[in-house]
Amino acid sequence: MAGESSSGSSLRLFENREFVALASTAFARSQAYSTILIALALYADMFHTTSTVEGLFGTAFAVVQLFIVLPLGRYIDTRNSKRILLVGLLLNVAVFIGFMFVESVEHVILVRILQGTGASILWLTGMTVVGEISEDGSRGLWIGTYNQVGALSSLVGDVFGGLLLYLYGFRLTYIVLSVITIGAFVAVLLFLRDNPGGRKDADETSGRETIQTLLDRSAIKALVFFRLSFSVGKMAVITFLPIYAHTEFGINPFVVGGIMAGGKLTKSLTQGKVGNWTDRVDGTHRFILAGALVYALGTALIPVAGVAHHYIPDTTVSAFGGEMALPGAFFVLFAAYAVLGIGDSLRLPASMSLFVAEGEQFDAVASSLSLRSIAWKVGQVGGPVFIGAIWDATNVFVAFWFAAAFIVVSSAVFVVLYSTDPAPGECVDAVAGD
Repeated sequence: MAGESSSGSSLRLFENREFVALASTAFARSQAYSTILIALALYADMFHTTSTVEGLFGTAFAVVQLFIVLPLGRYIDTRNSKRILLVGLLLNVAVFIGFMFVESVEHVILVRILQGTGASILWLTGMTVVGEISEDGSRGLWIGTYNQVGALSSLVGDVFGGLLLYLYGFRLTYIVLSVITIGAFVAVLLFLRDNPGGRKDADETSGRETIQTLLDRSAIKALVFFRLSFSVGKMAVITFLPIYAHTEFGINPFVVGGIMAGGKLTKSLTQGKVGNWTDRVDGTHRFILAGALVYALGTALIPVAGVAHHYIPDTTVSAFGGEMALPGAFFVLFAAYAVLGIGDSLRLPASMSLFVAEGEQFDAVASSLSLRSIAWKVGQVGGPVFIGAIWDATNVFVAFWFAAAFIVVSSAVFVVLYSTDPAPGECVDAVAGD
């Protein structure tokens, strides 16, 4: 059975009702995240914010996660993951209701804090369960396909969510997101087994001891360092690209969604396949390096849109009974985001599988993934404000190229650190060698 799943396509997993339930949580979470990123560009324009304040939109989302992910990881390791998923989905519905009533920058920041809490619960719990209940020899396929669903949903959020915001505004958009999230709640309630993966006795090992044991692993140290430094560069892209497109070139929310869809399309088409490769190839940490370098290239391409805007003529397309102008910058930004999607597809399945494999050695998969998450949050909290301040002090080229350089340097350091003492599983089997 494991062999069949390992060699099968991503589509085979959708015959598994539990995978469908878990995938529905990824779909709801990712679509909401992408749609709200576009909404943030509208809020930035509405409230006439500076780049530093816009950076706070990203920081607010991350700061609460910075404090909760470690205790949350141990809590997931010792409790019923199904119930935690259900709570996370209900919390996301509360987020959409909150966004319906924002009237100031302060309100946006407060709701982003609540959104960060819900997103952490859904991502950390969902990924833990996927890693734990996946069949032997097929973890990379499960994780890659799970992420593939998230990428496809994120693409839908970019296009469909951007269209809803463009045509109908905030309220109806948030109602639609609520309905999708409630659908995921029902799927988890009906299809996912109770206590998936089995829970350990909470008194066996304290959360602090578990984290310390994991951090004694050289492979975990290298992976955590990479996540922390890489997040500074990536969060600059996630936070500022939609805002840059809308405020600098006047691109409307629907077309901004189309730009971001370029990256989501490449991610949704390739992650399942790349995940399957990680089940079969030794030394898969090299996938992380390759993906990071490709991501740096895409990041460096973003400010080139400002130059292309003067040389590439506008294109007019007909849509929804009217005409819409696409500035030359659109094509550069679309291509840049497509490159970013390829970079993410290369590194994500390998990174997540490595963290799961490390955590399994100590019955602490969620705790291992929480280390992955908190490393990201440290950069996510400081990254947007840091890059935003650089942008305010210099220009868009310096800001994005600094972010790209940060990614390249962090990738090189990761390879050096990881190569000194790689995960022992890399020499043993394909699953732990991802």
